[in-house]
Amino acid sequence: MRNKKIVSLKSLVSAVKKDKRAGKTIVFTNGCFDILHVGHIRYLKSARKLGDKLVLGLNSDASVRKLKGKDRPVVSQSERAELLAEFPFIDYIVVFGEATPYRVIKAVLPDVLTKGGDWPPEKIIGSDVVLARKGKVKSLPYIKGRSTTNIIKKLLKSL
Repeated sequence: MRNKKIVSLKSLVSAVKKDKRAGKTIVFTNGCFDILHVGHIRYLKSARKLGDKLVLGLNSDASVRKLKGKDRPVVSQSERAELLAEFPFIDYIVVFGEATPYRVIKAVLPDVLTKGGDWPPEKIIGSDVVLARKGKVKSLPYIKGRSTTNIIKKLLKSL
């Protein structure tokens, strides 16, 4: 069953334009979100508090493999998207196949761009696009030790 929050880029751009006309502030973030954990939830809730609508750019399976290695993702893009779509603080999810969400950010033109605290604002992909439009770029608190990579390492160590 496909959730209505999971949209194509074309549908997303149309929905965001409508939201902006209604005066809504659009927040964009992205990531792999391979094995969901408390760090993801806290981060996404914090991102949503920065505006009225949260757009999540989700790395495709091929994109995750390029970034994280041949054994990733652990969870498929369709299942990751379905899980994330259940959270009320996420409004839209778009899957992208590139290594970065730059193309998506240029199409969406969010008011606020966020990443976790392990990314300094000046290194966040798409910050140039958002800042050129007088938007905000935020690096949100990173919860030390909470990562999919750490979970996988712990699981492998216990085998």
